[in-house]
Parts: sequence; structure tokens; C-alpha cells
Amino acid sequence: MVNKAVCVLKGTGDVTGVVHFEQQNGGEVIVTGSITGLTDGLHGFHVHAFGDNTNGCISAGPHFNPHGKTHGAPGDEVRHVGDLGNITSKDGNADIEIKDKIISLDGVNNVIGRTVVVHEKKDDLGKGGDQESLVTGNAGGRLACGVIGICQ
Repeated sequence: MVNKAVCVLKGTGDVTGVVHFEQQNGGEVIVTGSITGLTDGLHGFHVHAFGDNTNGCISAGPHFNPHGKTHGAPGDEVRHVGDLGNITSKDGNADIEIKDKIISLDGVNNVIGRTVVVHEKKDDLGKGGDQESLVTGNAGGRLACGVIGICQ
């Protein structure tokens, strides 16, 4: 089983970053990394369905959702597999440290070959009270993205 993956993020303006994924013995995935060039505050952070960035981040498609659920928070039972919540930027930088029990580096919830997207706005975690909240979390445009690949 692959137990490490990496994603190099590039986007609009100066938004760039690197995100690492590590999974031990089929357990939770630890997601770490840093992103620079962001406005301060919360930004939606998701894994999208396709590893395609040919038309910028829009080619990545919707959130990775192999089980057909509505959008939610990382700790919710009902959520897209790719719903990793928000990252927080201060002074333009966001350090990432997420532990997730749903995404995987193998099997049906495998995120390798899919795209990480950092959004312009805060993810409302499916609690926004409108239809778009249940699809995207009202997280807005796509600031940066990159395909998740296997690493050593």
C-alpha cells in the first residue's frame, strides 16, 4: 500500500504551497503542509474529483464524493470524502495539520490522482441553510490547486 503522497499547489497571484499526505496501516491520513499568498482568515480546503488542471482549477470538477452524500464538516457522518474543512491563514500563510479518517491512500476513498483545491472563502461546512451550502459549503472561487501524487 502507498503510504505517502504529495501535492504542489499553484494558483492565482502568489498563492502556492505543498501538502503532504501520510497513512499508516490503513488508519487515518495525516495531512500537513503550508500555503503562502493567501488573504488572512479561513479558506475552504477540499479534495476534488479529478486530477485534471488543464483549464486551471475548474477542471478538477466537484468535491470528491464517491458515496453521493451532501457537503459537510470533516467530523460529520454525512460529508463528501473530499471535505477537509477550512485552513486558517495569518500574515498570508497557512500551516496545515489535519487528521482525517475518511480519505485514504488506497481503496474507494483513495485521493491519489485527485486535486487539492484551496478556496477564496470560508467553508460553511454544509450549515449555510441553502442548496449551495450542501454542494460546496459556499467556499467561493478556486485560488490554488494541484494534483496529489505518490511520493517516496
